[in-house]
Amino acid sequence: MQITYSPAYTIVPTYECFNRCSYCNFRVDPGRDVWLNLDTARNRLEKLQGTGVCEVLVLSGEVHPRSPRRSLWLEHIINLCQLALDLGFLPHTNVGILTRDEMAELKKVNVSMGLMVEQVTPNLLTTVHRHAPSKIPEVRLEQLEFAGQLKIPFTTGLLLGIGESSGDWVDSLRAIVELQNRYGHIQEVILQPYSPGSSETHQQTNFDPQQLPQVIALARQILPESITIQIPPNLILDAEWLFACLEAGARDLGGISPIDEVNPDYAHPDHQQLGAVLATRNYELIPRLPIYPQYIPWLDAKLQAAVKSQKVYCYNQHEILG
Repeated sequence: MQITYSPAYTIVPTYECFNRCSYCNFRVDPGRDVWLNLDTARNRLEKLQGTGVCEVLVLSGEVHPRSPRRSLWLEHIINLCQLALDLGFLPHTNVGILTRDEMAELKKVNVSMGLMVEQVTPNLLTTVHRHAPSKIPEVRLEQLEFAGQLKIPFTTGLLLGIGESSGDWVDSLRAIVELQNRYGHIQEVILQPYSPGSSETHQQTNFDPQQLPQVIALARQILPESITIQIPPNLILDAEWLFACLEAGARDLGGISPIDEVNPDYAHPDHQQLGAVLATRNYELIPRLPIYPQYIPWLDAKLQAAVKSQKVYCYNQHEILG
């Protein structure tokens, strides 16, 4: 059986973020970070040419919607995406809450985009999301709806173990299904176990990874087959439980890159070593693009040409592209 992953590299325009989620190991306070400049980004990406990397994940902290630097932030993200395209990579952007117009601009320079729902329960707004205004569930779901309206191939997901109940898992998954039934734009749902890091203020113990197969099986019952279930292999430290997750229905291992910027305390595995482990149970690890084949016709001609230039195998990609 084939298990996919995306050969990826993460570019962070800025770590500054106006949200203060208590479990975050990524953010710094607004105004306390020097934004990544284009020359530095170019130097990093040029070194990756010819290495097999196809996806450039543009992952950013959030500049406040009313900040006077908001337009500069968006322009900088667009410029980074265009740089990635110019150098032969495929951008996938996840930068938090955006307006519909901002998403429309980013669609021009991205083959796909993403935003975690995390959980739809409002109870977290009094705990881990108390100081995170963009984690309001209705705002997160509206973002997914904008993506559907704009025909943007999209990745979303749940963060597990931050104070939610098992009933909340069901509610969150059903909310995703409702949007998928309306627009058909969600290509992946990530099931990400909370794992404590060295820079957070969250006091809760980590999500028990032995529960993950149970959540995957539940998700596979609720989600349509059109949505692939993704899990992060660096957060599942036991090979036996990784196999249990695959047996429960997970089929993708996400972007594998040198550093997991969201969970920097947990290094990504080497894809060759990971592939060797999977092969012991007759799983084949294969690379994929950050856009699934059925969504390629949604792209404009320029982006379709960028996809066609890639050498990475992606299911029946070549049949679709001709």
